[in-house]
Amino acid sequence: MSVTTETTTPVETLPESKAIQHQIVIVGGGAAGITVAAQLLTRNKALDIAIIEPSDKHYYQPGWTLVGGGVFKLEETVRDEKSCLPEGTTWIQDYGETLDPDNNMIITRKGIRVNYNYLVLCPGIQIDWHGIKGLKEALGKGSVSSNYSKDFAPYTWETIQNFKGGTAIFTQPGTPIKCAGAPQKIMYMADDVFKSKSGVGVNTQVLFCTAGGKIFAVPEYCETLEQVVDRRGIQVNFHHNLKEIKPDTQEAIFEVTKDDSVQEVSIHYDMIHVTPPMSAPDFIKNSLLAVQDGPKKGWVDVDKDTLQHNRYPNVFSLGDASSLPTSRTAAAVRGQAPVLVENLLAVINSQAQTDKYNGYTCCPLITGYNSAVMAEFDYDKNIDTSFPFNPAKERFSMWLVKRNLLPWLYWNRMLKGKPFEGKLVKAFAWKSKG
Repeated sequence: MSVTTETTTPVETLPESKAIQHQIVIVGGGAAGITVAAQLLTRNKALDIAIIEPSDKHYYQPGWTLVGGGVFKLEETVRDEKSCLPEGTTWIQDYGETLDPDNNMIITRKGIRVNYNYLVLCPGIQIDWHGIKGLKEALGKGSVSSNYSKDFAPYTWETIQNFKGGTAIFTQPGTPIKCAGAPQKIMYMADDVFKSKSGVGVNTQVLFCTAGGKIFAVPEYCETLEQVVDRRGIQVNFHHNLKEIKPDTQEAIFEVTKDDSVQEVSIHYDMIHVTPPMSAPDFIKNSLLAVQDGPKKGWVDVDKDTLQHNRYPNVFSLGDASSLPTSRTAAAVRGQAPVLVENLLAVINSQAQTDKYNGYTCCPLITGYNSAVMAEFDYDKNIDTSFPFNPAKERFSMWLVKRNLLPWLYWNRMLKGKPFEGKLVKAFAWKSKG
């Protein structure tokens, strides 16, 4: 594979005439950045594309739920970053640090000055572990775990296996998060394990403590999940936002909102899986490219249909760091990438942008070790299913898709910029609807 790596000469010793220049710079070498680069080069191999990405490893993050559930080993979710980058790209192995859109420039953490003609921002989401007091110190021991880190997902499975009964808490914060269904997925798998052990299931109370007021945003899928928790005897506590972990006394402190009042509630845990609060990366929040005010403040300010920046026409964004009002999933990226590519090429070629993204996303909601609901929907929370059957029903076939098919498609089709073919995988084809 022909992937070049830029030198990392400090900016203070780099003459202006030798500043790095690329036609298209993509910030983020995760699922979104690699998919966009691969699709662009499929359309035009002559494009000069650089990817700014610090990590030398690339993870299939949707697999971490299955790591936490004992289905995958962590090593099954990782590849070398260089092996994932499209042939013909330039890899700048560094962090984006300062965005200067008025001068079409990025300065990296190591001080590299990178100039661009066009910019694609997709650095992913920031995990704010510090947003819950005591969490950073408690994670990875004392039955406190989180699948939102490769460092702790294996410990989730260890905790589930060693659980002897009591109170098992699974949390969801009030901020946008990666894959809004993930906090529930691990809960249902854990409940399966508890119920399979003699004496553990009957001596266990599973609690789902969410800052939200519903178990899922789309009514049809919400109804199914309400039936799941009712069938399993899981207690759902709405408007419960985790604020502190006290590992010495095994207490979870929640801020509970009720009738316009806020009170603090302590719940004992024997194990707890924490979904931490999340936000746009700080270097995005602190830049001119972020939404400046309102509920979307801090996220990359893009048009929800075209994915073009609302103030800087040579900037585009997709994925977790964007202001797009849809779920942050790999499937959303599959829907966004071809629209962004089409519209970016139109701008490069001085043509009108004609492609629109309708908000399509997909969340494979695991409801047990042999069942899942393939939740597909659009911006308006309308079902946007690709299968000729009721999408809100739990199915063994959708579990097989989640466990076996999606990882293969990710590594072999999505990251290579290839469309998904065949009737069985129609649901995961590139979607672009006006």
